[in-house]
Amino acid sequence: MSDSDTVTGDASPVRKIIHIDMDAFYASVEQRDNPELRGKPVAVGGSAERGVVAAASYEARKFGVRSAMPSVTARRQCPDLIFVRPRFEVYKAISRQIREIFAEHTPIIEPLSLDEAYLDVTENLQGIPLARDIALLIRKKIKAETGLNASAGVSYNKFLAKLASDHRKPNGQFVISPEMGPSFVETLPVGKFHGIGPATAAKMNALGLFTGLDIRNQSLEFMNANFGKSGAYYYWISRGVDERPVRANRIRKSIGAETTFSTDLDAFDALVAELKPLVDKVWRHCETTGNRGRTVTLKIKFADFEIITRSRSVPAAVAGRDELARLACGLLKVEMPLPKRVRLLGVSLSSLQDGDDAEPQLTLGI
Repeated sequence: MSDSDTVTGDASPVRKIIHIDMDAFYASVEQRDNPELRGKPVAVGGSAERGVVAAASYEARKFGVRSAMPSVTARRQCPDLIFVRPRFEVYKAISRQIREIFAEHTPIIEPLSLDEAYLDVTENLQGIPLARDIALLIRKKIKAETGLNASAGVSYNKFLAKLASDHRKPNGQFVISPEMGPSFVETLPVGKFHGIGPATAAKMNALGLFTGLDIRNQSLEFMNANFGKSGAYYYWISRGVDERPVRANRIRKSIGAETTFSTDLDAFDALVAELKPLVDKVWRHCETTGNRGRTVTLKIKFADFEIITRSRSVPAAVAGRDELARLACGLLKVEMPLPKRVRLLGVSLSSLQDGDDAEPQLTLGI
């Protein structure tokens, strides 16, 4: 790619965005610090029946082990899997080291979690003309200072930079130039689009949308009618267009998950059963980012669309998934019997700690 200052029609320079993603970060740290784990399938997370994989080494991934997978499933996929308890304080310290390396090149850094970030290097502190050279320098210094590998994607927007960083993993980098962007997206399956989850991908497939080209062939009106406020985003990224800025100092206020039922519910046991995957999803995110919170909120939407929320704050950060589940179920129990049937439940955790690694408010659909 010529990473040079190609200009758009309004004479503003094409942006230069780098997405840095550490390779199997937690697992790689554990293998670095314990030579006996090197070359072996490692999962960071709880090995108990209700445990979840927070990260998997590349040796484990060959067996299909993935982050967010239940530990019992991971063990079934890979009987020799070695479970290691997470050490978030260590991961956070390394993450701070890595962020200092980023800061040598740009102040415009948007952390997504402990192990990945966007950097806007359109105007960079060292005056290096090519973004790909900045990415190479960053990856080289990360390796020298931490002993860990990072992959990088370079492009003119965030969507494509993130796609590019996945393209040559592990320990590689890839550039998607403005000339390449639209054609790169058109062959991409919709399930590979960052921001399109399994449910949305299934809905797109049902509408005959399987690739970026299929989306690009639709009108903006069609996308808005079928996908609401997300329709315009999908419409433009299918054309390789993403105007979102790299936002420094993002502040996450809460993390939550919610689900709408196929049929309205009112029985306590049935509602508790629906709460469990929501709690799992929220806690998985806590484990992935290292964030912890003190306030648990239960959201209830009734069949007539009335919404109520109930919260409880505890003195210290919620320590584990079981405590989060106990607090959420406790909030539900207080409301029983419910006056109406329920169509949606949500659980969120707020008063988040660790502002260093914080992000903006996010709700995870399920």
